[in-house]
Amino acid sequence: MSFQDDLRRYGPESSTPATRDEALAYCARLAATHYENFSVITWLTPREHRPAFASIYGFCRWADDLGDEVGDPAESLRLLDWWRGELRRMYDGEARHPVMIALAETVSRHEIPIAPFEALIDAFEQDQRVTEYQTFAQLLDYCVRSANPVGHLVLHVAGAYSAENAALSDETCSALQLANFWQDVARDLAIGRIYLPKEDRDRFGYPDSDLRSLRFTPEFAALLRFEVERARGMLERGRALVARIRGPLAVDVDLFSRGGLAILDRIEARGYDVLSSRPALGKWTKVALLARAAVGLSLSRWRGAAPAAAPAVLERSAAGAPREARP
Repeated sequence: MSFQDDLRRYGPESSTPATRDEALAYCARLAATHYENFSVITWLTPREHRPAFASIYGFCRWADDLGDEVGDPAESLRLLDWWRGELRRMYDGEARHPVMIALAETVSRHEIPIAPFEALIDAFEQDQRVTEYQTFAQLLDYCVRSANPVGHLVLHVAGAYSAENAALSDETCSALQLANFWQDVARDLAIGRIYLPKEDRDRFGYPDSDLRSLRFTPEFAALLRFEVERARGMLERGRALVARIRGPLAVDVDLFSRGGLAILDRIEARGYDVLSSRPALGKWTKVALLARAAVGLSLSRWRGAAPAAAPAVLERSAAGAPREARP
């Protein structure tokens, strides 16, 4: 079923009721069927936490699609305002949308405040108004709303929210958002968005005309190398969070951190040319990353301690295996 089908069925004009079981099944299906660099829920995710992650993903997926799949910024803003209203009704105990019905249980069980969800909607609204960033500081400010709240939500579900953990999570989440931007330069340009800061494009002498023509040049390679290394440094700093998460959810935190580094490595391995085709992680790379995270969890259980932070940078081999059999 397409998003447009879902919008007709569950959108503002819908009166289709959903039971609790239907709502949980709907969110689980969303989490399982949508393409991402990494699955939101892996077979190592504790079973008791899977409905929570699925409901959070459902909320984010709907907000993202309302922003990106409508094709009209004014209409997207109207629908995002409706989505904010559904969120507030859910917090008032009047959930109607299937995602909100499922999310209500997550919010209640883990005592999650409304602020991270509101911030995510703010980011998708910003996407309708801002299509290019002048400075890296402005881009990081956007990440405060577009990416960092997701990490805060995960910390709440893990029972590990603190100011210190949130700060480390922010490094990771912002870096993952940046890695996705560098991976998707061409794809974003196709929908009228430029996330490569203009100050950096100017610094490396890469003109707007080359960008809009998707022209790969030595200047672009130098620019993207700079951006990749900046994101890699943030991921390395954020990896200290893995050792601070108790229990099996540390694997999910570890996996996303490793995955972000793997995406950056993939971009580097192709000489920073993300304009001719989109660098992506293949199936066996994801399996290898998951296996490494699982081994880390097994060792931590054997030692009776939280998972230790893995090496900051994934090992690289000239042959590219097992990092890539092809975030």
